Amino acid sequence: QTSVCVQPYPMPLPDQMDLAAEAAFASLKASIEAVRALRSEMQLSPAARVPLIAQGDRERLTAEAPYLAVLAKLSEVSVVDSLPEDDGAPVQVVGNTRLMLKVEIDVVAERARLDKEILRLMAEIKKAEDKLANESFVARAPTAVVAQEKQRAAQNSDTLAKVQSQRQRLN
Repeated sequence: QTSVCVQPYPMPLPDQMDLAAEAAFASLKASIEAVRALRSEMQLSPAARVPLIAQGDRERLTAEAPYLAVLAKLSEVSVVDSLPEDDGAPVQVVGNTRLMLKVEIDVVAERARLDKEILRLMAEIKKAEDKLANESFVARAPTAVVAQEKQRAAQNSDTLAKVQSQRQRLN
């Protein structure tokens, strides 16, 4: 009996890979990540079980529903032909699927929170742009630090656009 330590490393068998199963799992994973992003965006407690409304491929969403409910901590998953547009709740898009948590929101408090977040993001973007506009900083800082500041400014700009669009929907 030889030790496992001296056995050859297992080799993948491409002819035995199930590409359809991998695609289905990737879809489920993307949906779970989108729901978790919605929960975070709406600042919901991780313990709170809320309903999800989903629009898209009905067959796939129905098959994913039990897994989504458990892994994203949802009370239920409803698959609909079109999402309600009148409540201003944020929507995540994954491929051709649109996901929305059905949560009653305090519109006034949500507007205030979004306004505060917009101001914070604008300050962060200005700070990064000021650093990048400073020739001394750009000349003396390592290339990686300058690239990191550029990336930070771009990420904050993207986030700002999303938050502003969410704020616009609440009007």
